[in-house]
Amino acid sequence: MPSDNVTPEIWFPHLGFYFERVPRHVFSVGGFAIYWYALIIVVGIIAATALAMWWARKTGQNTEHYWELLLVGLVFAFIGLRTYYVIFNWEVFRGRPWWEIAFDIRGGGLAIYGGIIGAALAGIYISWRRRVPFSTLSDTAAPSMLMGQIIGRFGNFFNAEAFGGYTDNLFAMRIRVDRAAYTTPELMERAIVANGATYIQVHPTFFYEAAFNAVWLIAILLYRPYKRFAGEIIWLYFLGYGVARFFIEGLRTDQLPFFGTGLAASQVVSVAFVLLSLVVLTAGYVRASKPVAKKSSTRRRRRR
Repeated sequence: MPSDNVTPEIWFPHLGFYFERVPRHVFSVGGFAIYWYALIIVVGIIAATALAMWWARKTGQNTEHYWELLLVGLVFAFIGLRTYYVIFNWEVFRGRPWWEIAFDIRGGGLAIYGGIIGAALAGIYISWRRRVPFSTLSDTAAPSMLMGQIIGRFGNFFNAEAFGGYTDNLFAMRIRVDRAAYTTPELMERAIVANGATYIQVHPTFFYEAAFNAVWLIAILLYRPYKRFAGEIIWLYFLGYGVARFFIEGLRTDQLPFFGTGLAASQVVSVAFVLLSLVVLTAGYVRASKPVAKKSSTRRRRRR
C-alpha cells in the first residue's frame, strides 16, 4: 500500500504494488516525443523476428525469405492496423483529410486484428513471390506473431488504455482519472477516492491478453515439432487467439462497433476466425488420419 502522501498513477491494490509515475514518453528529440508504446512495439518486432529466424535456421529454411517477410509484413500490417480501425470507427474520421486518416496515429487508432490480417496477406504475397508454401511460412511465423503481441500489449499499460469495466478481482487495476486515456460514465459512477486522488478500478484486459498469449505461445512451441499437417500451427494460432479475444473483448470499454449493430467488431471477427479454424483443422486432422496408400513396387513383366 502506498503511504498517504503518495498518489500513484497506476495501482494494483489486491496485489500490493503500485507505480507512482508511468510516463508516456521515453524522451523527446527536437520537440518530437518518443513514446514508450512505440519503443515496446519495436522490442516486440525484434523478439518476434529472432524467434522466427531461430526456427527457420533450425529447420533448414532460407532466412532471407523471413527478412523479406518482415519488411513487407510491417507495411501490410500497418495498413491493416489502421484500415481496420478506420473502417469500424468511420464516424470519427468522416470529413478529415486523407493524410490524417491514414497517418495520424499518435493519438491512437490501430487495431490488432487488422494487423493480423495484413500480416497474413504479406505471407501470401511472399509465398507467391518466392515460390515457398504458405503453410511453411505461416507455421514458422505464427509463434512470432504471438511473441510480438505479448510484448506489444504492455504498451497499453504505459498509455493507460485498453482496459475493461469495473472489477474488484485479484488483478483489479486502479488508474488515476487524470492519467487514464479515457473513462466511461459507468466507471466514474464507481470511482474510488484514495490517497487524495480519484481512481477508476478496471479489468487490466491488456494483461489478460498478454498472459493468455504467453501460455498459448509455450503450448504451440512445445507442440510444433509434432504437428500433424502443414499449416496446422497458423490455424491453431487463429483458433486460440480468436477464443481468447472473444471473451476478453467482452470486458473492454473501448470496443469498436460492428457497423452500428451493437456488436463488438473484434468479437465478430473472433467468431469468424474460430469457425474457419475449426473447419480447416478438422479437415486437416481427417486427412492426416487416413492411411497413405503405398505404391506397389512390383513391376509387371513384359510378355514375350
